[in-house]
Amino acid sequence: MTTQAPQAAHAVTLPASLDEAVAALAAMPAAVPVAGGTDLMAAVNSGQLRPAALVGLGRISEIRGWQYQDGHALLGAGLTHARMGRPDFAALIPALAAAARAAGPPHIRNAGTLGGNIASAAPTGDALPVLAALEATLIIAGPNAARREIPVSHLLAGVDMLRSGELIGYVRVPLLHAPQVFVKATGRTGPGRAVASVALVLDPARRGVRCAVGAIAPLPLRPLEAEQWVARLIDWDNNRAIVPEALTAFGEYVAAACIPDPEPAEDGSAQQLPPAVLHLRRTVAALARRALGRALS
Repeated sequence: MTTQAPQAAHAVTLPASLDEAVAALAAMPAAVPVAGGTDLMAAVNSGQLRPAALVGLGRISEIRGWQYQDGHALLGAGLTHARMGRPDFAALIPALAAAARAAGPPHIRNAGTLGGNIASAAPTGDALPVLAALEATLIIAGPNAARREIPVSHLLAGVDMLRSGELIGYVRVPLLHAPQVFVKATGRTGPGRAVASVALVLDPARRGVRCAVGAIAPLPLRPLEAEQWVARLIDWDNNRAIVPEALTAFGEYVAAACIPDPEPAEDGSAQQLPPAVLHLRRTVAALARRALGRALS
């Protein structure tokens, strides 16, 4: 498995179905599921993790594709970033495809999976703000072929965690057939970990805007008041027109909601954000403004 940690795991199980994988996890409570291994093996190689056993998910074909279901797309947790970045998937869920294409260099995109991005819950996970903005839900597979559904935001926030022997099987995403955008800023040129990211989705049927900001907090942030405010300014009956000043104001609104000003000092004097934090807030404002502009155009 790795030249640096040859004794990291004592057993590797390779189930052929989702229920077989769940049964293997139930039989070996100390086992760790692994799909692409982009995060897991990095932890093993650095010495942070020594799993007693692994349950490989790479042979489970049922979670490596997607299907349509009641106006939703049911995405298998084993979908790789590379597969989600292809044109046919981009026509289905553009923002998630854009996030997948920005997930890193080719070897990461070829191995990393949608379910792994969610389960690892790294703040810089590119898919996470998109799923938050789309208000996606997870289909969790449990022992005895049990299935339950929870909002992806609940898992990321720790409101509802995976139980012993459970796996993320599918992600249910509404098909809005409306503009949606993902943009991110990195600390270097080319693919890299996000310093900040923004996913924005228009919902013309409800005349709504949904926005999620990633990478700046442990979980994606939804600036709900900013969403409601800008939705009232969009002329939904006239090609979704909006005055240019509103784009700038929206960016500032989102950034201030996600990175608020510090509380006043005890003597009542105003406190200033540190330069690095102020720069991050300006970055979020620029990303939010750009995302809304692209979606409306």
